Parts: sequence; C-alpha cells; structure tokens
Amino acid sequence: MKVGSGRTFAGVSRLIQDKKLHTVCRSAGCPNRPECWSSGTATFMILGNICTRGCRFCGVPKGIPAGLDRDEPGRVADAVAALDLRYAVITSVTRDDLPDGGAGIFAETVQMIRDRVPGCRVETLIPDFQGCPEALRTVLDARPDVLNHNIETIPSLYARVRPQADYKRSLELLHRAAELGAVSKTGLMLGLGEEMSEVRAVMKDLRSVQCGMLTLGQYLQPDKSSLPVEKYYHPDEFRQLAHDARALGFAHVQSGPLVRSSYHAGESAVIADCGVRNK
Repeated sequence: MKVGSGRTFAGVSRLIQDKKLHTVCRSAGCPNRPECWSSGTATFMILGNICTRGCRFCGVPKGIPAGLDRDEPGRVADAVAALDLRYAVITSVTRDDLPDGGAGIFAETVQMIRDRVPGCRVETLIPDFQGCPEALRTVLDARPDVLNHNIETIPSLYARVRPQADYKRSLELLHRAAELGAVSKTGLMLGLGEEMSEVRAVMKDLRSVQCGMLTLGQYLQPDKSSLPVEKYYHPDEFRQLAHDARALGFAHVQSGPLVRSSYHAGESAVIADCGVRNK
C-alpha cells in the first residue's frame, strides 16, 4: 500500500487530531488508511482507545480505560459534518467495564450525526455487549442504517483468537438484530488457520440467523505480540468464497485481501435504499 499523502489525507489527519478523536484506521493499523483518508473518509472509533479485551488478532491498545468522554458524540458529529460525509461508520473498543457496554454512547453518536448532518447514513460496528439484549436494543432504537457485528473467525479458533468472546453469543446478537428489523452485517478474517469448508459452514450459520451482508478479508499480523498469519489467500479464493456467499443468499458481499468491515462501507447504502431487510 502507498503511504498516505496529499491535501485531503492531511486534512483528515488534522481534523481527527484537532477533534481529539480516534479511528480504527490508525488504532488497528488498517492497511486501507491511505486510500480512505485520501478520499476524505474515516471510520470513527468511540469510547476511547483502550479495549478491555485481549483478542490476539487486534492491534488496538488493551488495558483499563479511563472513564467516559461525554463530549465525544458531538465531536464525532462535527467531524462528519466537516468531512461532508454521506455515509459514516461508527465503531468502538469493547468496554466490558461499562454497565451497558457503551451502547448509550453509540446511540447518542448516531442521533447527533443525524441532527448535525441530515441525510447522512450511519453504520454502527458494535461489540457483543456481553450478550445484553437491552444494550443492543438501545443501539437499534437510534435506527442505524446498518448494524454490523463481526463474527471474526470460525468457532474452533475462538479460544485462541478471541478468548473473551463467544461464537454463539455473536450469532445470537445478529439474529436479534435481524428479528428487530435491522439490516445486519458481519465480517471474517481469513488466514488464522481455518479451512475453506469451515468458512463456508460459518457462512451457512450466518444465513440461518438472517445476516444479510458479509465482508471477507485477509488477516494481517498488526504487531509482534499478535497471532502470526497461517495462510495468505489467493484473490481467486476470495472470489470463490464471494460466489459461494451470494449463492447462500447474502444480499451484499465484499471479499478480497484488503477488505475490512468498513472498507467501501458506503456501498451498503445501496442495499438499504433497495429496502433489503435480510431476506
């Protein structure tokens, strides 16, 4: 990937710094940051920059967070307005230290973006809220255009890859979201030791809970303490998995080495415009 440069890239970087915001682009070491920032967009990461979980695939700092920044939703909305975004993606660190997991801040951020930038579509990429139905409903009551929650990997790798998460809990969250009328979306990383047959089995599980949108991307080791890459998938393998996913009935699929959950996420708006609700 090319190093980010140019006036737009510098402007996005300066705006994020001035508003004292975090982005998953920078915190997680996303390889697409140069492209996205140079096109004038970013994925905002709320609830601070310290995650309470120790997932071994993620480069976001881990530890004990320091309280809540109550002004953060307003600053995110200001940044969305300054960038003149028509599609905003809001994600977060996992905050197991909070009673609602940060769901209230998610909802407030969505509402403030809508107030500040009428017509802007919003996608929320949420943690599992430890399976709390009330927390999920809090986010959905703010009516995000897309409810995204990443399944991340196959069930047999959870203990090694994301030991504080639970595969069935994440499936249940996606199921609840679909049952409540949300357009649901999820993503997997490939290259952690899974077999193609296991990826296809997960895709079938996702369709069984009415998940309508899917991203598939290559896992890249973000730092030396993270899990190593077990396999680099060929683009043809990504294309085959995309074909298989569409055959299962996913309404929208992005599959490729550099695909991430929020990469070109604005394309999700096309699905929402068509009124697809996880059919």
